[in-house]
Amino acid sequence: MPDIRKVRRRIKSVQNIAKITRAMEMIAASKMRKAQERGLAGRPYSEKIQQVIADLAALNGIGLQHPLLQRREVKKILVVHITPDRGLCGGLNANLNRRLAGFITEQKNPVGIIAVGRKGRDFSARAGLNVSAEFTDIGDHPGFLDTIPVSRIIIEEYSKGAFDMVYISYAHFISTMVQKTAMKQLLPVQPAAIPAGQNVDYIYEPGSEAVLGGLLPRFVETEIYHAILMTIASEQSARMVAMRSATDAAGELIGDLTLLYNKVRQEAITRELLDITGGAAALEG
Repeated sequence: MPDIRKVRRRIKSVQNIAKITRAMEMIAASKMRKAQERGLAGRPYSEKIQQVIADLAALNGIGLQHPLLQRREVKKILVVHITPDRGLCGGLNANLNRRLAGFITEQKNPVGIIAVGRKGRDFSARAGLNVSAEFTDIGDHPGFLDTIPVSRIIIEEYSKGAFDMVYISYAHFISTMVQKTAMKQLLPVQPAAIPAGQNVDYIYEPGSEAVLGGLLPRFVETEIYHAILMTIASEQSARMVAMRSATDAAGELIGDLTLLYNKVRQEAITRELLDITGGAAALEG
């Protein structure tokens, strides 16, 4: 029969764990809303800059001269692997790393990694992948300037021909309950197609090539920043759901332990009553 004191201590321990998971759920929910709002706020800018790039690239083929639009034979691929710094977010980290491993397996060319986040960096180190740069401790509320170093390395490496194609691996936030892993081509930049009859020849100052040259790096920077925000929103959402499940499981365990505690206590009381009754009967005899 279990010790009643051990059962009582275990109930107290599970109750403390439930308090922690409940607090983590509430914190994750607050952070998720903030990250979601920031991600959605930047979406119109990303769509508009892509539309302008499409208009500029369609003018007399000027886009073919910019290094970020040039297509060349693929000999080496770079993947910007964006993951959280922390765990306790369900299977999000495992799914992101599994998606990266599957992508690398499908490629016939060498793949380099830029790891953004501790979980992706640790996975790449364990798997023996070629990590050319790593970025950690970006935080739960990064600013646009905080992600610029990641974008600058990507632009420089691609422009000098170190890589022929660049992908972003990140978690795409869809809803509180749904987050999907995404593998998106970043470079060479693919301008949005312009339907026939909608292409308008604007007058750009100081010129079409100069404007395009300024917008393309900013577009890459925006895509990286947006992917990081989506990953943060997915992380907090997955953590909120995981902590809620942990709290519910702790509640069920507390209920089972309480029943066990009452049963053990009742057995102890019954045993003591039997001892008293037996002792009284012996004295009367």
